[in-house]
Amino acid sequence: MPEPAKKAASAFTKKPKTLEVTSGSAAEFVAETGKADAKVKWQRDGKDIQASDKYAIKSEGVQHALTVNNATKEDEVVYAVICGASKVKFELKVKQEEGKEAAGSQANAPAAAPAEPAAPAEQKEDGSANSAERGPVAGKDEEQSTKATPLPTGEREAEVPATVPRPAEEPPTLQLPDTQDEKPSDSAMARKDSVWSCGEAATEELAKLDDSNRSTLFIEKPQSGTVTVGADITFVAKVEAKDLLRKPNAKWFKGKWLDLASKAGKHLQLKESFDRITRIHTFEMQIIKAKDNYAGNYRCEVTWKDKFDSCIFDLEVIEAPEVQQIDIRAAFKRRAAPVSGGDGQDDAGELDFSGLLKHREMKEESTEPDFDVWELLKNAQPNEYEKIAFEHGITDLRGLLKRLKRIKREEKKSAAFAKILDPGYQAEKGDKIRFVVDLADPTVDLKWYRNGQEIRPSPKYIFEHKGTLRMLTIKNCTMADDAAYQVSAGDEKCTTELFVKEPPVLITRVLEDRNELVGERVELECEVSEENAQVKWYKNGIELGASPKHRFRTEGKKHCLIIPEASKADSGTYSVKTTGGQSKAVMKVDMKPLKILQNLTDQVVRAGQQAVLECELSEANVGGKWYKNGQMIYASELIKITHRKKVHKLVVEKMALDDDGDYTFVPDGYSVQLGAKVRMIDSPKLHLDHLSKTPEIVVVAGNKLRLDIPVTGEPLPKIVWMKGEKVIMDTGGRVKAESFPDHTSLVIEMAEKDDSGPYKIVVQNEAGEDSAQLKIKVVDVPDPPAPPIVTEVGGDWCSMMWNPPDYDGSSPILGYVIERKKKQSSRWMRLNFDVCKEMTFEPKNMIEGIPYEVRVFAINAIGMSKPSEPSKAFVPLAPTSEPTLLSCDGVTDTSVSLKWRPPERIGAAGLNGYRIEYCLEGTNEWIVSNSELTDKTKYTINGLPTGEKIFVRVKAVNVAGESPPISMTTAILVKEVVEPPKIRLPRQLKQTYIRKVGEPLNLLIPFQGKPRPKVIWTKDGDPLDSNTVNIRNTDADTVLFIRKTERKHSGNYELTVQVEKIQDKATIVVQVVEKPGPPMTVKIVDIWDTNVALEWSPPKDDGNAAITGYTIQKADKKTMDWYTVIEHYHRNNCVITELIIGNEYYFRVFSENMCGLSDDATVTKNSALIQKEGLALKPPKYNDFDFQEVPKFTHPLINTVAVAGYNATLNCSVRGNPKPKICWMKNRMIIENDPRYRMFSNQGVCTLEIRKPSPYDGGLYSCKAINALGEDEVECKMEVKGGLPLQELLMQGVPLTIIDSYRNLKTILPPK
Repeated sequence: MPEPAKKAASAFTKKPKTLEVTSGSAAEFVAETGKADAKVKWQRDGKDIQASDKYAIKSEGVQHALTVNNATKEDEVVYAVICGASKVKFELKVKQEEGKEAAGSQANAPAAAPAEPAAPAEQKEDGSANSAERGPVAGKDEEQSTKATPLPTGEREAEVPATVPRPAEEPPTLQLPDTQDEKPSDSAMARKDSVWSCGEAATEELAKLDDSNRSTLFIEKPQSGTVTVGADITFVAKVEAKDLLRKPNAKWFKGKWLDLASKAGKHLQLKESFDRITRIHTFEMQIIKAKDNYAGNYRCEVTWKDKFDSCIFDLEVIEAPEVQQIDIRAAFKRRAAPVSGGDGQDDAGELDFSGLLKHREMKEESTEPDFDVWELLKNAQPNEYEKIAFEHGITDLRGLLKRLKRIKREEKKSAAFAKILDPGYQAEKGDKIRFVVDLADPTVDLKWYRNGQEIRPSPKYIFEHKGTLRMLTIKNCTMADDAAYQVSAGDEKCTTELFVKEPPVLITRVLEDRNELVGERVELECEVSEENAQVKWYKNGIELGASPKHRFRTEGKKHCLIIPEASKADSGTYSVKTTGGQSKAVMKVDMKPLKILQNLTDQVVRAGQQAVLECELSEANVGGKWYKNGQMIYASELIKITHRKKVHKLVVEKMALDDDGDYTFVPDGYSVQLGAKVRMIDSPKLHLDHLSKTPEIVVVAGNKLRLDIPVTGEPLPKIVWMKGEKVIMDTGGRVKAESFPDHTSLVIEMAEKDDSGPYKIVVQNEAGEDSAQLKIKVVDVPDPPAPPIVTEVGGDWCSMMWNPPDYDGSSPILGYVIERKKKQSSRWMRLNFDVCKEMTFEPKNMIEGIPYEVRVFAINAIGMSKPSEPSKAFVPLAPTSEPTLLSCDGVTDTSVSLKWRPPERIGAAGLNGYRIEYCLEGTNEWIVSNSELTDKTKYTINGLPTGEKIFVRVKAVNVAGESPPISMTTAILVKEVVEPPKIRLPRQLKQTYIRKVGEPLNLLIPFQGKPRPKVIWTKDGDPLDSNTVNIRNTDADTVLFIRKTERKHSGNYELTVQVEKIQDKATIVVQVVEKPGPPMTVKIVDIWDTNVALEWSPPKDDGNAAITGYTIQKADKKTMDWYTVIEHYHRNNCVITELIIGNEYYFRVFSENMCGLSDDATVTKNSALIQKEGLALKPPKYNDFDFQEVPKFTHPLINTVAVAGYNATLNCSVRGNPKPKICWMKNRMIIENDPRYRMFSNQGVCTLEIRKPSPYDGGLYSCKAINALGEDEVECKMEVKGGLPLQELLMQGVPLTIIDSYRNLKTILPPK
């Protein structure tokens, strides 16, 4: 027999089940994978299912669902779901509408008939029986892997149908369990044959759990039912999820407390389902192969948040009627061994009527199924091997497992055998077994072996042959025949294993019910049919093992279970099991009658002494528990609990107040209670530990004093307070005494100076007396100081002083606290967090222009005084800071215009205005230009002498005075300066400015010139269209804006800036582009072999941009699916290669420019057919191409403006063959060996880098390319900007002659 194959780890954590739905409804199959977003594929009869109106496929995380809409009879096929290497099959069953009534009437029968077993998960295609009298082991598997060996034809995995949600009116139905797909846990498997009927409770007790006042959740409750022994029954409960946000929780119970979720397994299954259409949760409890002890009371509970509902129902199990069924075909057996061939040897020979007669003589037919031990061992878990061996009479389990491992998993094809032996056979002890092989060559010699030894013909071993069949029959099988058998044909061999099963062990004398007393020795006995047979003992369905509590004894056929000392916990149902049956008995253990010889007595004990409680019972071995005020007492260091023979004693070592109470002793197992009271007494005592050695209590006048003194003593002592000889009463007015169980209090409301003095307290009870002396002192805070005086005021500060208070409150002054506030405000702010010990202070961080007041508090050891009267109000003020950024805004022959920014700090006094002053160069007299203050930041000084130089300054003025002045460092020359216009064209606009159609065009061009220049825009010499082009001009720049560009906006835009008769011009080239049109024509020029030559003409419309390439695509005439062959192709002809012979192709071409591919393509009018025959190579003729070329610059040099001190580069590109020589020149002079210049040339791109240029480096630069065919040259102008501008030089008084001389020398003044 082959070793069971190890299953690969399944990719599914939840597998879809076979469903049964009505015609026209929808069926939903749900699967869950171990990993989120795993790829899942659904199949129908081996073909992939695509999402459509018929099939809806949905995947969310690990959830995967397939919905079959409008199910019909055609949908009754095998479906499958595949994930990775795991594949699970399931079915869809569709029933007609009228089938509901028949199903409902059958389920409502009072006693359901035993359900027929489900069809086998795998069966052979031809339906033939096994070849031997005991069938060989057939392999099963719940899940097939896509990598494993495929199953034979007709085999498929059996999936148990999942329960389909039924309408509320349908009764519970019977279902078969899904024992292969849903495996129970190890603990559940270990007890799957155990009895789970414990926890029985009376119906009256269960009825108490059903509260009618609870919220109702059930819309259908499980109903009581009746089932025959061995049949299945299902109980159904339904809950509507209309108002529930989450799934409710359902539990099933048997009796009062037994939770059936822990018993789920072979005989019990709990299932849940949810119908999304009706929004109904369905909970099912399915009992499989019911037994007698399954009868009883059951309960179903449903909870959801604070809602709860329960239902009680009964299950009645009745015996199945004994019906004698005789299989006529099986009764007519053939006597003779020869057969016609194949596996049908049971159909040959003479008829044997003895089997039919034996059926008549049988009084009772066994209802046990015919198990195949090999099949059970192959499919069982290792922890179940011993149990299977016990149930089926296997004595040599270890040897059987070794033989099981030696069997090969797969059988190789044999040349000598047409059919070999099956992997294993099974036979009952005393029966006969037949081995059959089919030879490919009947002339070959055949030998049979048993455990390696050759078998000789004998009355026990009979050899037969029929054609190519060879048979070995073993009669009267014994345990010695349990061995490995081998047959050899020539050099080839095949082996098998024979397992001989012993007859079952029967119980000849059953167990008897017992009534015992606690502490007695109990022996439960039974007798079996075989000596030294193996039996197992159970209590309440749980197997018992050897322990000090349970011992086992075997004497021949007699077996005993011994309980040395019985207890109440030993009551229950005991059973003994053998391989042939079981016996049960009920044992009840009762307590012995108890008498009280000495009862507990009440006691009064002083604190700290020992208290002893003692009682005596009639039984020495009876334990008990001690209780104090209803709470159980445990032994500790202070409490000793002893039990010696009949005496029970409780000792409290040191009596405390917590030990007071009612003590009770309760014997174990009895309802008797012994009680006594224990009371503690203690002398009174005043606890003054929390006070100092000389108790003196200080209290502030006006405060409330409450003095608590802890007092102990049992019983509660009498307490008296006195001041002098006067007793303070409990009902006093402002001064009174209060008493409490654990302390006493002296309360003084609104303490006064008269309350100072000694006080006495006396406590007394029956156990003694105690007293103590206390002293109380009343103190007060100082008086407020005099109002403070402000001596000095600044911009955000002031100085203040004050005098000490007249009365210090009988305690030295420790310091002062100062506060301030705005005069209009009522909120005071503390200024010092550390106490000020001096009588002067300087407040800071005040706001200018806001009136403030200050006040002072005095502090002593008692507290803080009341505040002083506020000081006189004062206002902090300060001048502003100087104005900022003073500059000259313009100069004429008689005036100078100035501008500046406001002061950085103005202050609370505000800003009244500015005063402008000037001074002629060479004098020290400052003349005020404006007689009245100006609030503007611009001012023009008029009436100045022409040609003079002046110095200017500006002051800010407010209520506090004038600010520091701001002056210009240099003198200003009073003479008007004209600045010629100059356009500062941005670098990106010096080249062609390209925009796509539909994009906005926004050109911002700065310029300079004085007075304000006049700006003129033209396009290609014509004025601009004001409807589409917007122009905005300022003093320093101009903006040209087009919201949405079109092709017509391309052209040369000319900008003219004019000051008087001087002007400057700049030209901006704008190019608006779009995608090109398709090529005009595409033609097939030639076809040869698997090649096609194409030729096309450029597009009519290039999109206002150069064509950068073409994209060629091909399409088969059959499918017309286009595929790209060549991209970014620059020529107008090409050859398409590697076409498929026999196919016919069309071709199309797209044009491409800088905007992308054309929207349309030009398709060839004719198709190209690649011929299958007559292939002939026609090599094309190529003319040599002359690649020599005269040097030519493809990208010229561009005029550049560089910044002094920053590196500048000049770039251009050249093409030529042979490679031209590059020569750079400045002002027509060749640049050689100058470290300030670096020259590069890479792939035709020529670069000249000028390191940190100065104004001297400005000039005319040119680049020349020379080769053998000729030369080409480009040039540009470079201007270096830096230093001081012309206007600033004139304002500083530099003569024009000096400036002109510097201009001629190409130099510039150094920067400031």
